[in-house]
Amino acid sequence: MNAAKPVSPVIGKIIWLVLAAMLLAAVILVPLPESVLKLEGAELTSQGRVVLGVLLFCLLLWIAEPIPFHIAGFAGMILLAALKAESFVNVVKLGFGNDTVLFFIGVLALSAAITKSGLGKRISMMILRLTGNKTSHIILGFLIAGAIIGMWITTLAAAAMLMPLARSIAEEEHLEPGKSRFGKALFIAVAWGALIGGAGSPAGGGANSLAIGFVRDMLNTEITFAGWMLYGVPCMLLLILPAWWILMAFFKPEIACIRRSSEDLKREYASLPKMTHNERSTMIIFLLTVVLWLVSKPLGDWLGFKIPTSLPAILGACLFFFPGVTDIRWKDVESDISWSGILLIASGISLGMLVYESGAAQWLAMLLLGNIGTLPVLVQIFSVILIVSILKLGLSSNTVTATVVIPIMIAVAGQLGLSPLGIVMPAAMTLNIAFILVTSTPTSVIPYSTGYFSIADMAKSGTVMTLAAAPIMTGAIYLVGKLAGIY
Repeated sequence: MNAAKPVSPVIGKIIWLVLAAMLLAAVILVPLPESVLKLEGAELTSQGRVVLGVLLFCLLLWIAEPIPFHIAGFAGMILLAALKAESFVNVVKLGFGNDTVLFFIGVLALSAAITKSGLGKRISMMILRLTGNKTSHIILGFLIAGAIIGMWITTLAAAAMLMPLARSIAEEEHLEPGKSRFGKALFIAVAWGALIGGAGSPAGGGANSLAIGFVRDMLNTEITFAGWMLYGVPCMLLLILPAWWILMAFFKPEIACIRRSSEDLKREYASLPKMTHNERSTMIIFLLTVVLWLVSKPLGDWLGFKIPTSLPAILGACLFFFPGVTDIRWKDVESDISWSGILLIASGISLGMLVYESGAAQWLAMLLLGNIGTLPVLVQIFSVILIVSILKLGLSSNTVTATVVIPIMIAVAGQLGLSPLGIVMPAAMTLNIAFILVTSTPTSVIPYSTGYFSIADMAKSGTVMTLAAAPIMTGAIYLVGKLAGIY
């Protein structure tokens, strides 16, 4: 008896596309009783059904990945117009006309310039000088460095910056990929440190700026850069030590110290050449951008015009290419920018805005989270964090998670009469915290690709880390929110 032939990759992808189309058709066409279409003031209209169908169509394609993420987003934009949910011109304006896209381009250009200038390597060497040669301290150092760097230049860029340093340590110590406990802890720390930092500021990732954009456009409420950090920095700082303890518990290093002594590491750092013109200029531009982000509200009031978060980001990106500032070429930076990520953000904004404007988000909110308003505030925050963490398991993109989750959370608050930021901020803080699955974010794929740890290694330790992070973040967000008057 002949064994069944495996399904070819092309046929498998076509099957997923057909299933997505069938799901879209079912959501739009299957008759639903009035009791389902109308839920406590939230109604699923025919336009809402189309938008919800397109969202689920894209969601299935984002999970199964028969086509690239951003192409699935474009397909969703086309379907919204073809099925008359909104005109194509307006669909495009909602996404590509949003300044969140410019913010993300600016942050990615800044990240690329830090790497190209050599400043990233200098920062990496400084980390080792500070940690010394104890393996446990090195792992803590990578978590702290990843968090601090990931807070400012996207989690993906932070992981990419620390990866070469981790690899050089692993190779010098002859760590065996997949077997060395130190190797597992070290490379998971590269991912976790960056992800923890992602919550720290809006610059930590595209999902953060997307969440801020949804709040601004749907609620006419501005979350400033510093306003985000009031929640993000405490969450970030409080997660570093638990991450270290969990990595030490799961993967206690088999060696206490690396071969190079602390003195050797200090000498190597001291022997680095003086900062180049490119490095100095990059550091000045980076610091200027950060300062403008932090003082954008009072500075805008003084100047008499509003300074959106995107303006300092794009200004910083432009300054690199002024005559005499650096000799970094746009061609070099352009190759390091994730244009597919930018396109995904633009299409995600279009879809997210229409999910909200059509009333589909409000209906989904009542269907899925209608009882959350009866819970105590602390339980509400904890529930939101846990729900978003679970959703992250199936959504392999922080941007996709933000597109799906944030409009629904805003709608939950509106329907139940809760403080919008009281629901949105816990969800927003959780967007980057993807500790369990490697596939949940490209930030984890970078260190995983080295082969030093397995999917199971990260899943086991990451499950414990997620369960530890939920109550920690709940407490931090509640206390900050209480002081800010949103709870």
